[in-house]
Amino acid sequence: MDTRLQQYDEKMKKAYDYLESDYATIRAGRANPHVLDKIKVNYYGTPTPIQQVGNVTVPEARIIQISPWEKSMIKEIEKAILTSDLGINPSNDGNVIRLVFPELTEERRKDLVKEVKKKAEEGKVAVRNIRRDGNDAFKKLAKTEVSEDEIKQLEEQLQKLTDKYIKDIDALMDSKSKEIMTV
Repeated sequence: MDTRLQQYDEKMKKAYDYLESDYATIRAGRANPHVLDKIKVNYYGTPTPIQQVGNVTVPEARIIQISPWEKSMIKEIEKAILTSDLGINPSNDGNVIRLVFPELTEERRKDLVKEVKKKAEEGKVAVRNIRRDGNDAFKKLAKTEVSEDEIKQLEEQLQKLTDKYIKDIDALMDSKSKEIMTV
């Protein structure tokens, strides 16, 4: 691959990876520990991911269990979950915190699919913006010693990259939508 194209490939890959990690935080029917990824706990004055203050397990399909390494952290973890946009009330028995995920209603599933599609569209826009930046940079190259044919070739290769990532984003969106709609 042309070194001038490599930076745009890397940026598109980052946009795709971001979307993939964002999808991991959307909960489908099962309990997925990644829904906790964005939640930070106040650990002695420092915002810290839940996974770094306790052990996160999934003992059953719809339950996430958090076992803090320090008993004093139970209240902080509970507070962080309550103030997050997770929408689940944690229950604790003094040793562990349990998050019980209710079955998703048909309406909630459809809302989640809409959210998935919206995020996919944002990902595609990011990829297209990267393509636009690349094309602008190539046009500037035309003013120097690069031939028009070379510029055309770079633009075509960049378009192929864009098409590939948009196809990948669509595939990711379809699989996540299917996962959500599967009861």
